[in-house]
Amino acid sequence: MDAITRARRSTRRMLNSTLAIMWIFLVASAVFGLGAGSVGWLRLVPATVAALAFTWLFVRVVASVLERRYPTREIVWTGALAFLAAVLGGADPMGWGFVPMVWLSVAVIGLPSRRALALGVATCAVCIGLGALAVLGGTGLLAESGDTFLVSLVIIAALDVLWAAALPCTNRMWAWIWTLAVQAHDGREAHTRLALAEERLRFARDLHDLVGHQLSAIAVKTELAVRLADADVRAAKDEMAEVNTLTRKALRELRQAVRGYRELDLTAELNSVRGVLEAAGVRCEVRLPHRELPPGVAPVFAYAVREAVTNVLKHSAATFCDITLRFTDQEAELAVRNDGVARRQAEDLGSGLIGMSERMAAVGGSMTALPIGDGQFLLTAVVSLPIAG
Repeated sequence: MDAITRARRSTRRMLNSTLAIMWIFLVASAVFGLGAGSVGWLRLVPATVAALAFTWLFVRVVASVLERRYPTREIVWTGALAFLAAVLGGADPMGWGFVPMVWLSVAVIGLPSRRALALGVATCAVCIGLGALAVLGGTGLLAESGDTFLVSLVIIAALDVLWAAALPCTNRMWAWIWTLAVQAHDGREAHTRLALAEERLRFARDLHDLVGHQLSAIAVKTELAVRLADADVRAAKDEMAEVNTLTRKALRELRQAVRGYRELDLTAELNSVRGVLEAAGVRCEVRLPHRELPPGVAPVFAYAVREAVTNVLKHSAATFCDITLRFTDQEAELAVRNDGVARRQAEDLGSGLIGMSERMAAVGGSMTALPIGDGQFLLTAVVSLPIAG
């Protein structure tokens, strides 16, 4: 499960948690209300039906909020059911009067601050009014508490103001955090796409630099051979022989570039992959030995670094990537470690690393790539010294 899925699930649970609190209040209110005789079955049954319908619509509203859209129709119907349940059940702030506050907690998500404040004030005022009417009518728990009307009204007002302030602010904060998570995820994906595009452009530039000169020379000598064909056949043949030589050389270098045998500069490669990783939001640390690497090791590890970082960008949701180079008199070792790898993603890496394994084997080296726990992945390339070539 990736980070954005976990964030979505956590946000949905937090937004829906007010429903669990609501039903605890409703069950307690129903039990005490029936025992005290303040609420009869004729009022309790339709109030419960309204609360069940409210719960179903509330879950749909939360799903819409997570998709960052404001479901106006569902909000209106949910609000109507919430106030209907409050009217039928007695409107106690610790009972049926809590249902409109639960509705308010999601109704304000996505609204501008002023409209959200106005809706909160209006809802709170209506709930206080319904609570006062319930006390006057002898329904609800507060009507049976023995307190005076003024005391009951103060209690109702205090609780309603508390719910109207706490629940909407909490849920708006969770929705805001979810929005930030989505934006960060989208931005990270955009950075990754840009990083991969930059890598493709760099390869295209390398390919152009590699064969561009030979192709230009082939074009010039071919044109010259055409002009000499009638005037000096021998010179024309010489030019075409050079064209043949240049063509073979260009083809050989092109194959070397595609197969990954063209030498790369390790320092330039490390600087490049660090910039690409940081652009994708991945913290990168590079640890290098104090001495220069033995001859022949740097180009081999340069390819390994490029392939490893490409896999980090394509197959993980990494937040860090550590690149460590060390060597002794017997062997040199490259280790690339990153986090954010699920088990399924680790299994998908097998085919992508075959080419690197072949390149390492060609110089008498070996490579291992495996998950090491806690969502981390470690790629290790080892080359025995002295290296051939």
